[in-house]
Amino acid sequence: MKNKVKKNAAEASARYIAAFCAVIAIFAVVSITVYMIIKGTPAFASVGVPELLLGTIWKPTAAKPAYGIFYIILSSVAGTAASVLIGVPVGLLTAVFLTEISNRHLAAVVQPAVELLAAIPSVIYGLLGLMLLNPFMYRLEKIFFASSDTHQFTGGSNMISAVIVLAVMILPTVVSVSASAIRSVPDDLRAASLALGASRIQTIFKVTIPAAKSGIMTGVVLGIGRALGEAMAINMVAGGSVNLPLPFNSVRFLTTQLVSEMGYAEGVHRQVLFSVGLVLYVFIMIVNLVLQKLRKEAKENA
Repeated sequence: MKNKVKKNAAEASARYIAAFCAVIAIFAVVSITVYMIIKGTPAFASVGVPELLLGTIWKPTAAKPAYGIFYIILSSVAGTAASVLIGVPVGLLTAVFLTEISNRHLAAVVQPAVELLAAIPSVIYGLLGLMLLNPFMYRLEKIFFASSDTHQFTGGSNMISAVIVLAVMILPTVVSVSASAIRSVPDDLRAASLALGASRIQTIFKVTIPAAKSGIMTGVVLGIGRALGEAMAINMVAGGSVNLPLPFNSVRFLTTQLVSEMGYAEGVHRQVLFSVGLVLYVFIMIVNLVLQKLRKEAKENA
């Protein structure tokens, strides 16, 4: 009887603790959302929504200030999309290699190396990009634009450098989550596919990966979140100019906008930077909601 009472008390305590933690998590999300709305909306009223979101000129300290962030938004969207297009296929194929193709000894070496990428601070990625990638991009820039009188040379700090660094940074997240999802696929599905005459590669790409689609989508969501939220590494390799996001242009992302100017901004300038943060926050929420819906549909169709 005593053991039953203790067991019930322990279960009740566990439920209360779990509920309390859930309330804290919900409160944190709601608090952040409310704070960003309160701090980010005044600039829309003082500057104007069209001028802020669709303007292409950013001169906050000029005699006649301009606060257009359209190119900054485009740079963030284009840079994130390009890095995902590069990083997700590479990460997924790496996960397939680790789980379906390589032997245990090789996987035991490659898996920790991939996980180590996640532990490297972002500033190290930025430093490596600055010292190794940017000089290489500068040489390409001189080759492609040697006869151009209009191109503004950036020293290799450009959109391509930012995309490559972001693609490398999202790899460990995509690989780890995708590998876990592929390992969770029942062996019966693989055996049934092979028994029906499918080759090993056909089984991997037509049976295993579709069955693990929901988990792989989770890795994509987390990778996009890291790409959208990265600031320090991008600030070191992208150049920091507000330009149209062309491959060899120096660009500025939403995150690097905050890092670059929040320290000295004041007045309307500071309000606009909070609006930039609100735009970034909304983008991340939209991406997460859309991909969660796709993941749910993939899980239902599996």
